Amino acid sequence: MKTLFTRFFKDESGATAIEYGLIAALISVAIIGAASTLGDSVKTTFSNITGSSDTTTPAK
Repeated sequence: MKTLFTRFFKDESGATAIEYGLIAALISVAIIGAASTLGDSVKTTFSNITGSSDTTTPAK
């Protein structure tokens, strides 16, 4: 029984999977944040374009 616990505490294969999971989570949070910021910027740009095209007079 003692060898089973010793082998369990020395096994580090699960720690690698957890580290990869944490890295993937951090990358996804960064991508979501960047996409949200970019989306707001694009929305503002298109709103400005729409507003400026509404105020122009059509060509005859």
